[in-house]
Amino acid sequence: MIDKIRKLEKLSMLLDPGLSQRTKWNSKVLDYSNTFINKLQTTKAFFYSDENGKDIFNLDIEEKSTGLTSLLDSITKNIDEVGINPASGGHMGYIPGGGLYPSALGDFIAAVNNRYAGVFFAAPGAVRLENMLIRWMCRLMGYPDEATGNLTSGGSIANLVALVTAREAHNIKARDFDKSVIYLSEQAHHSVLKAIRIAGLSEAPIRYIPLDEKLRLSANELEKAIIKDKENGLMPFFINASFGTTNTGAVDPIESIAHIAIKHKLWFHVDAAYGGFFKLVTKLNSKFEGIQQADSITLDPHKTLFLPFGTGTILIKNKEKSLKAFQYLADYMQDTIDADEEISPADISPEQTKHFRGMRMWLPLKLFGLKPFRAALEEKLYLTRYFYDKIKKIEGFEVGPEPELSIAIFRYVPTNRKADSFNEKLIKAIQKDGRIFLSSTNINDVFWIRIAVVSFRTHLVHIELLLDIIEENVRKISIELN
Repeated sequence: MIDKIRKLEKLSMLLDPGLSQRTKWNSKVLDYSNTFINKLQTTKAFFYSDENGKDIFNLDIEEKSTGLTSLLDSITKNIDEVGINPASGGHMGYIPGGGLYPSALGDFIAAVNNRYAGVFFAAPGAVRLENMLIRWMCRLMGYPDEATGNLTSGGSIANLVALVTAREAHNIKARDFDKSVIYLSEQAHHSVLKAIRIAGLSEAPIRYIPLDEKLRLSANELEKAIIKDKENGLMPFFINASFGTTNTGAVDPIESIAHIAIKHKLWFHVDAAYGGFFKLVTKLNSKFEGIQQADSITLDPHKTLFLPFGTGTILIKNKEKSLKAFQYLADYMQDTIDADEEISPADISPEQTKHFRGMRMWLPLKLFGLKPFRAALEEKLYLTRYFYDKIKKIEGFEVGPEPELSIAIFRYVPTNRKADSFNEKLIKAIQKDGRIFLSSTNINDVFWIRIAVVSFRTHLVHIELLLDIIEENVRKISIELN
């Protein structure tokens, strides 16, 4: 048996390469990373491809090893040069994840030291770091010191945590589901609807509250709906408001909704996944009035803090309600009971095992400080306003509501053609060009083109280029159709 163990040990030690091998790999990966970043100024924001990365299947998992150079070449061909390039400053379509370089270093550190950041007993320093970030975000939103929260994989899990916490806080049982009413607008993110299903609340009545002329949830209509449901013997319990809808960037009237939630004793959740970190821009403080009254808030650092995808946050004002929803103690975890100086992330989240996400957030915030983040966010506001003002002055274009944050919608209205079909051609032409990536949406059965200025790499030169691309393609499509 000893001989067998030693033979297996020799093979298994290949998984723990020495300094020389690590140095070679580090050099190759660093070269790849620098080349990728250095080319971003001239690389497309969207790549059309017939193959769509199919060659990656040639590198399926097998017994033999493969050299790193060929793997990196395949990554470049089959991943980097296919589809949307979220790292590009030309990505102004779906709200992008930023990808700050120090976040990659943070992930590298977190993967090397591999701390289990789910339980304080296992990694006290890692949990302290993540809870420190949570406390900073709580202060930013005006939450009290005893508030809590969790770094999630994104807004979807954050919204799910909020809904489950609300369900448990209101002691809603299965027999109550068909009477427990949820309120939101049609502009709410679809992840809220997914959360409702996952939380077992598919039978709950859902009220879609009408919007005002700026596509914001109407507080007056909300209160009317709550009063009517109470009169009919139902149990209103959850309001979802948006601080920056994905479609248009609209900000629901947070303060008015907060008063209604308090008055009628409903859980008030603010989905600020996209818009929340604009709190760093002091000129927007008035829009945030009342957000401190929310019972829970979703924030996505991978949006307006420019971190890589997979970095979300849920903030819960009442720690005890959070623990009631998620805290469990398995027999094999009994050694951790007395280590309670900090709340353990596993006690307030669906996740038991979790990535040490805090490092990818803490490292860039400390290396840069907050000042450039504030400047970048304010720059995006002005760039969006600049584009909005420019496009509406071009003959034939109409625009949606004035942008409250950094998203705007617009469309071209030809004099002798159907506008929807023309704009479908226009968005496809912009995407095929690839230098700038935009997306489209449908609001009240009208086809609109969206611009989302969120990437930290998007600057005035990209907006000017986009305006040129739009005008150029309108001319081409008009000629083709005549």
